[in-house]
Amino acid sequence: MSITTEITTHNWAFLVFLIGAFSLCAFMLLGGVLLGGRAWTRSKNIPFESGINPVGTARLRFSAKFYLVAMFFVIFDVEALYLYAWSTAIREAGWIGFIEATIFICILLAGLLYLVRISAIDWTPNRSQRRCHMGPCSQNLTLSKK
Repeated sequence: MSITTEITTHNWAFLVFLIGAFSLCAFMLLGGVLLGGRAWTRSKNIPFESGINPVGTARLRFSAKFYLVAMFFVIFDVEALYLYAWSTAIREAGWIGFIEATIFICILLAGLLYLVRISAIDWTPNRSQRRCHMGPCSQNLTLSKK
């Protein structure tokens, strides 16, 4: 048996898969072109979502808090993956691994408490926050209880 015959016999399933995938993609693209509508109007080029016509521009400025929350999510999500990997190997890790995971969780909680303390997760606007440090706000609360 020659080398090319051996390679062909080992890889025929992959070749059939590639041919099938490309033919399916070509079929879907051609089906959309052949069966799709051909009427072109000005309203066809307008983005349409949920039955509401778009107003304004798509170039909106977001607050930095959106990005902060996204970064916090990624950080805590990756740390959850570490804990999942630890939980699958808990028998091999033993008590030493348990102590290390406990220290890891305590560091995570310390970071989360720090974020709460500096109000990094607080979404309330500054103008809406009630800062009652024995001021008129606390007097209103005591008057309303009577």
